[in-house]
Amino acid sequence: MPVFDYEGISKAGKTVKGVRDADSPRALRTALSRDGILLTKVTPAAQAAEQRRREVDFRRIMRRVSPLDIAIATRQLATLTRASIPLVEALSALIDQTDQPDLKTTLTTVRERVNEGASFADALREHPRFFSDLFVNMVHAGEQAGTLEQVLERLADFTEQQVRLRNKILAAMAYPAFMMLVGSFMVWIMLVVVVPKVMHIFESFDQVLPWYTRLLIAVSTFLQGYWWLLLALVVVGIWVFTAWKRRPKGRASWDSFKLKLPIFGRLARMIAVSRFARTLSTLLGSGVPIMKALDITKHVLGNVELMGVVEEARISIQEGESIAEPLQRSGKFDPIVTHMIAIGEKGGQLEEMLTTVADSYDAQVDAKVSTLTALLEPIMIIAMGGTSGAIIMAILSPLMRMNQFIQ
Repeated sequence: MPVFDYEGISKAGKTVKGVRDADSPRALRTALSRDGILLTKVTPAAQAAEQRRREVDFRRIMRRVSPLDIAIATRQLATLTRASIPLVEALSALIDQTDQPDLKTTLTTVRERVNEGASFADALREHPRFFSDLFVNMVHAGEQAGTLEQVLERLADFTEQQVRLRNKILAAMAYPAFMMLVGSFMVWIMLVVVVPKVMHIFESFDQVLPWYTRLLIAVSTFLQGYWWLLLALVVVGIWVFTAWKRRPKGRASWDSFKLKLPIFGRLARMIAVSRFARTLSTLLGSGVPIMKALDITKHVLGNVELMGVVEEARISIQEGESIAEPLQRSGKFDPIVTHMIAIGEKGGQLEEMLTTVADSYDAQVDAKVSTLTALLEPIMIIAMGGTSGAIIMAILSPLMRMNQFIQ
């Protein structure tokens, strides 16, 4: 049955918007009139979704579908299916309480595909923008094993855990980033506004200025006259770097470089290992075969070098090796990780061991991010104060000499 986006006017004279399925626009008009709504506009759901993607709507950008929205919807669906509510009816209830227009349209389309006889996983697979391969394959395994509600709860837990980890990192870095922005703005104002006004005084001062004052004046003059060139160089530099990073060799070189950074490389590696362990554990616990699970897991690492290690592990398993052996040979995973994986494989507790590894690394990431944030704040304050102090001294030093000369 087709799905339509509609707009109408209620009996109270208020504008009403929504998504609903009907055989035709005429049938939709009749159904809405029974609910006391006068239809004013109707658009096929697919066409409306495409229009929304093309339009620049800042309110929609602020309300875009986030991973947390998907996690909430997944948990609600798990609760409904656990209560023995048929899947189509559960999806209908979920659609009614979803506020996101794009998600509502997508879920309505999924419900119709399921109602037509398609499996839930196949219906979800048609919407990769919202549902990843991990999500679809876990749902498929749950449908095959008859444990869909447990799989949905695992998915909700997994997504929420990933969202919490990301939010911790973003929240920890927000304050240093704000301080850097404010500090850069203050330095810019001093160079572009304050220094030019003081330059007029220096011009009437018939003395050789200190080298640092001359350097400050040169920088200020350059920024006033050639700020557009500096901006153009920054834009071109970003474009060149982005284009280089999109190439396979560039991406591999950049990912390898990130892992070698003194402090942040270790943090990036820990985050990737946590994602690897939790994703693989979630997939295996949901009944996804090990080969398929590894193929999906490598794509959530976010690092080409580590993805290659996991791919080697997948090939080695086909040749009869364990998971731990190729991971250990690579040297990219800590010995404690490969040791725990090996123990889990031998004892038949691989999922539990992977979950333990993920929990441990999440805690370490949280502690490391907190420590880095605590260190970054005083470092940035010192850097901002030092830069501002250097500019002020470069200005005041000639003025103080002028005062001594006058006396």
